[in-house]
Formats: sequence, C-alpha cells, structure tokens
Amino acid sequence: MDAFHFFLLCIASFRLTHLIVYDRITSFLRAPFHDEVEQDGETYIVIKGTGIRKWIGELLSCHWCTGVWCAAALYVGVMFATYIVMPFVWILAIAGGAALIEVVVQQWSR
Repeated sequence: MDAFHFFLLCIASFRLTHLIVYDRITSFLRAPFHDEVEQDGETYIVIKGTGIRKWIGELLSCHWCTGVWCAAALYVGVMFATYIVMPFVWILAIAGGAALIEVVVQQWSR
C-alpha cells in the first residue's frame, strides 16, 4: 500500500468512526446499547445491559475502540473487495477532509 492510499484509509476511517460514535444520523445504531443523559448542561452516556450488549455499548461509546474496528473493516474490505469498497472509502475520505477543513475554518474565524 502506497502512502496516498494509506492516508486515504486514515481519513476514511476517521470519518466512519465519527459517523458511528458521534453523529446524530446514526443514533439509532447506538440507541439499543446506551442512553444519553443530560445533567448540569453536560451529556453523559449510560451503557445498557450486560454481556454482549454492554460490550457493544462500551465499544460504541469509545472512538478509539470503534476506530480500530472501522480501520480493520475498511482495510479488509479494500484488500478483498476493492471495487465495491473503494467508492465508499473515497466518499468517507472526502467527507473527512471536508470536516477537517471546517474545523480549521472555524478556528480561524474566531
């Protein structure tokens, strides 16, 4: 794997991880595994259940943990189903790059 494709997978993995762990649009995926509780103006995550349900809840509440699985899934997908997975990698990488640019622009405009 060359440096460009490595960078592309890094940005795609970043975006997929953020999509799963933080974005409102995927809250339905997290809902069976944890609740978000607001207290004193802060939001806390309460993990539901025991066993595998709790394990998945812990996974979905940790961007570092979810990031490892997202990176592994994207890498395996690219290695074994390149023509199917690469369009998604490109889309995620472009969206991830746009998100990083937005953070920079917001910092500069303060």
